[in-house]
Amino acid sequence: MAQVTSGLDDSFHIYDTTLRDGAQQEGLNLSVHDKLTIARHLDDLGVGFIEGGWPGANPKDTEFFALAKKELKLKNATFVAFGATRRPHVKAADDVLLAALRDSGAPAVTLVAKSYDRHVDLALKTTLDENLQMIRDSISHLRAEGQRVFLDAEHFFDGYRANRAYALEVIRVAMEAGADVAALCDTNGGMLPDEIADVVNDVIGATSARIGIHCHNDTGCAVANSMAAVAAGATHVQGTLNGYGERTGNADLVTIIANLELKKKKEVLPVNALREAFRISHAVAEVTNISPSPRQPYTGVSAFAHKAGLHASAIKVDPMLYQHEDPASVGNDMRMLVSDMAGRASIELKSQELGVDLGGDRELITRIVEKVKEMESRGFTFEAADASFELLLLEESTGKRPSFFSIDHWLTTTEHDVDGTIITKAEVTVTAQGKEITCTGAGNGPVNAFDTALRDGLNELYPQISILELTDYKVRILEGRLGTGAITRVLIETSDGKGEWNTVGVHENVIAASAMALEDALTFGLLRQGLKP
Repeated sequence: MAQVTSGLDDSFHIYDTTLRDGAQQEGLNLSVHDKLTIARHLDDLGVGFIEGGWPGANPKDTEFFALAKKELKLKNATFVAFGATRRPHVKAADDVLLAALRDSGAPAVTLVAKSYDRHVDLALKTTLDENLQMIRDSISHLRAEGQRVFLDAEHFFDGYRANRAYALEVIRVAMEAGADVAALCDTNGGMLPDEIADVVNDVIGATSARIGIHCHNDTGCAVANSMAAVAAGATHVQGTLNGYGERTGNADLVTIIANLELKKKKEVLPVNALREAFRISHAVAEVTNISPSPRQPYTGVSAFAHKAGLHASAIKVDPMLYQHEDPASVGNDMRMLVSDMAGRASIELKSQELGVDLGGDRELITRIVEKVKEMESRGFTFEAADASFELLLLEESTGKRPSFFSIDHWLTTTEHDVDGTIITKAEVTVTAQGKEITCTGAGNGPVNAFDTALRDGLNELYPQISILELTDYKVRILEGRLGTGAITRVLIETSDGKGEWNTVGVHENVIAASAMALEDALTFGLLRQGLKP
């Protein structure tokens, strides 16, 4: 496993546990290949340590460590194996799980140990003295074998409250045995920042140990608790990318890093590495198949999105008036959202973002503002439908909507056979390049059938349409009307393999709403291919 030091000194550690603690998140199931891919992304981000998992504890982690020995070339991070102290009344040299850590090929090991007296009694079923000896023996053994050792003091804060003297003794013994760092774990995630700061300050004063922090987010304070620990003297911070983890998750490592670098001016990553945060956060989300939260600090797509017209007016003068940091510092972008709150400044800024020049025409901009507000009052939304908004801008600025075809007539049928088979068909008539074309299609639902028919009919005239793929489809029922009908809003995401765009349609009928969104989606896609309407 080739490793090169990053150039950062060892005085402060950014320690990632996405592959071990983060993988305990409900619904997250990483293959060995996934873990290798994520490890490489984490290394690109420049974290100091990557905890790979628990070799010997399960076949997948054992296979991952074996493969990592041969294939994982790290340029910034140190690879870490995770495991437990030796079992009660067993020699460290004879413990099979310690042997797996020893043989893992990882230059560093993190050992989890009990620091809560009640857990020693109920979980380990041994004495407090034997637990201390287990910690001492395990660390000494691995140090003698040439590995660097960190200690995770599990349930430390609960243990500290119950028996401060014993919790502190766990830390002292670990440091005496050769541990580099003792990470205090808020395993249940129940602590608050002021409490964390007080305990970390006390532990450092009482033991002179190098202290780390490992927080969970059960109170919504994982990042704040981590920052409080650093302020109190912790120099080793553990967390996961995107806050993955059991229950409500672990501390989001990217948020902590951005807070330290941008707010505290503390360099904890290689120079300019933080600018890769947005890309890496989303790349890892693709691997885990868990949609990233748009409201995630720093790296969420809404982190620097502005909606209110008042904000837009100020941002037009100086973007930093309503932004706490430059989005580029984490590789993100500022976005303007177009809504019924929009004013002239919002429309101008959004048009610039989309590359549509309105020429500062006050009358045109006012007309677009009024049209947006009128359409949103009928249920349209352009916040998540940039492509439909760009088509609206082009229509208003040129006096003609870009059009490659018009949908003249459609019919959908759904038939339920006696054997339970459901057959859905669509017939669509379009006019394109002066020709009237009637086409049919079948699908697993009326919208799919409609889409199939439309593409089939247009493919001969516009072969570029074949690379356009409908990648997401969302339906929302808006408020009812007169107690009976309801307005339906459809949002469609389409891709051409190089990018995605979103379009919107609104109607009382879901098929009609879908037809609007589909027409916009294909029109915008053909424009992206360089075709002239």
